[in-house]
Amino acid sequence: MSSYNRVILIGNLTRDVELKHTTGGTAVTEIGLAVNDRRKQDNEWIEETTFVDVTLWGRTAEVANEYLGKGEPVLIEGRLKLDSWESDGAKRSKLRVVGERMRMLGQKKPGQASAKPEQATEESAATF
Repeated sequence: MSSYNRVILIGNLTRDVELKHTTGGTAVTEIGLAVNDRRKQDNEWIEETTFVDVTLWGRTAEVANEYLGKGEPVLIEGRLKLDSWESDGAKRSKLRVVGERMRMLGQKKPGQASAKPEQATEESAATF
């Protein structure tokens, strides 16, 4: 049976973008995304925020670094990935999104050039 792993998120960056490069020279960044949800419960609107870590690779990471900052709205399309590791003898895991497409949703600032991010692929066994 086939599986399908696709995530689409719209939210605001929780911090400024920090661009890094793998030992092979590929650009990579991990952005924090705050995704707000609003629902009605007992005649009252309740707002919930989910914080998601998103990893961007290649040209997409470079564009995010150049044009995005804390608080900026962005749409991310990608896939879920479970990272597992051991720390101090305890098994740990973290679910994150590997962003494959990004669309900036904020207003273009005066003098800012248009940027069209390209698709990025994850480098297996990449190190920082």
